[in-house]
Amino acid sequence: MKMNRRDFIAIAVVLILSVAGFLVFGRSQKDGGAVRITSGGKVVGTYPLGSDKEIKIPFENGENTVVIKDGSVYMKNADCPDRHCVKQGKISKSGEAIICLPHKLTVEITGGEIDAVAR
Repeated sequence: MKMNRRDFIAIAVVLILSVAGFLVFGRSQKDGGAVRITSGGKVVGTYPLGSDKEIKIPFENGENTVVIKDGSVYMKNADCPDRHCVKQGKISKSGEAIICLPHKLTVEITGGEIDAVAR
């Protein structure tokens, strides 16, 4: 079977659309734009993922320290007994979250909405 000019054009169009789709949808899922910290169901703050910041969240029986640095976020310190949130490590993709169950604290990467609560 011999390929003609139309076959080459069709293949080129499919390849271009595939690459464009990957760039658009692949990037939108890869990196989030904001970090939302919630404690007990209430938003503590929403911060740009691109900023370098250390946020201390006090509790009756301790304190958690969240660090945003180099496009990722992690729990630097927690006064809870198991410290699973600290052991989880860094997150940077939209939809990822760090959860501290004893303190009812959630740190999640969102699509980029920064609300008025941000500090």
